[in-house]
Amino acid sequence: MTSTSTTSPRAGAPAVGHRPAALGSLGLFTVLLGAALPLIDFFIVNVALPSIGRDLAAGPSVLELIVAGYGLSYAVLLVLGGRLGDLFGRRRLFLAGMTAFGLTSLACGLAPDAWTLVGARVAQGAAAALMLPQVLATIHASTTGARRAKALSLYGATAGLSMVTGQILGGVLVAADLAGTGWRAVFLVNVPVAVAGLLLALRTVPETRSDRPAPVDVPGTLLLAVALLTLLAPLTEGRSAGWPLWTWLSLAVFPFAAVAFWRVERRAERRGETPLVPPGLLDLVSLRRGLLLVLPLSGGFGGFMFVIAVALQQGLGLGAVASGLALVPMAVAFFGASLAGPRLVRRWGTRVVPVGALFQALGLGLLALTAWRSWPDLSVGSLLPGMALAGLGQGLQLPVLFRVVLSEVPQERAGVGSGVMVTAQQTALTLGVATLGTLFLSLSASGSTGTALTVTLLLQLAMALLTAGLAMRLPRTVG
Repeated sequence: MTSTSTTSPRAGAPAVGHRPAALGSLGLFTVLLGAALPLIDFFIVNVALPSIGRDLAAGPSVLELIVAGYGLSYAVLLVLGGRLGDLFGRRRLFLAGMTAFGLTSLACGLAPDAWTLVGARVAQGAAAALMLPQVLATIHASTTGARRAKALSLYGATAGLSMVTGQILGGVLVAADLAGTGWRAVFLVNVPVAVAGLLLALRTVPETRSDRPAPVDVPGTLLLAVALLTLLAPLTEGRSAGWPLWTWLSLAVFPFAAVAFWRVERRAERRGETPLVPPGLLDLVSLRRGLLLVLPLSGGFGGFMFVIAVALQQGLGLGAVASGLALVPMAVAFFGASLAGPRLVRRWGTRVVPVGALFQALGLGLLALTAWRSWPDLSVGSLLPGMALAGLGQGLQLPVLFRVVLSEVPQERAGVGSGVMVTAQQTALTLGVATLGTLFLSLSASGSTGTALTVTLLLQLAMALLTAGLAMRLPRTVG
């Protein structure tokens, strides 16, 4: 017998067989607020790092840990967060994650020293991993048809905008120095937002969970954690640490941990158990091919946001506000494309994705040409055309890909499917920052920052073209 997902308007266990309660407009706004907070916080710290370093006497390796600690705990625990939502109720886990996110943000904002901030950031990433998978799972379980398509498009718009506006907001908050808080404001601002989100969620978000939730897959959870940590930890910390022996040993362990995880999950599925990441999910063509595109798109996006922040602030000496304003055309174009996405998909299907990738590639090409010709006399205005085109292209891709990935996932596996997708996205973001960021910083250290920026942008252009080619293999229509 196949399990079904049920909902109730209250936090208690849902009654079996009840028709799922609809997610209203205010409820959708509330869960999208929960989706925005973790992604904003992944990027908001980029522009605050120089201030944090000066105030807390933190060196480059500790500053990288402030970024990487959040990203690592976030990526490692996302699938588990999705499973726990299926098990205990997605609304309940959303509330718990929102509460924890507010408290850990407060701890970050009040941190007396750099190592306390690192610990608080790790805890903040874990809180985000509890909250974020419940957003997509709730949308998937409590909406249908055109309303689901619209909700997923808005989720994609929220995700993309959060990445861009995180750095814009960070620049404004650091420059404003609210009540003398300086960089601390980028964390403290989350506290009232989390309180508002909690109050709204209590009234507007329906409870959803599986009628027959599977227990936590402990071996799979541990092996996935080992696989992700052995890959991401050395890549994020290797450059600043000077590539010590542990980084190479960790990378050597990664393939063995990944193979062990896959075999354990496959064995559990064959025995009729429910593994943490059911390998059978990859039999869904839409999920498999959609995830294959999410990886280069998110990796390039994450690397771009990090590189542009460093290039503008450290390379050109722009302030936090000016470097944030450079991203405004990208944010506006992304938002417009995301809103137009559902209509375009109804008419053209998934062919919208390769077209978006080509627009993104054109934008990156313009940015690379501008950096090559104008450095070091680069201005925010000269970046506007490339930023707008790149944002337009990303906005045509990301929301559609989210719909594609989840289109065939059954409701009883909504939490697992959502956890797998956001884990792939977050892992790619972290890898993009680690690999493209390392390349950019290495080239900058040995030559011109302008040349380093140009080379990195051209590599991202190649990734966009790869995405365009792979997108031609997507199912033509989205269910």
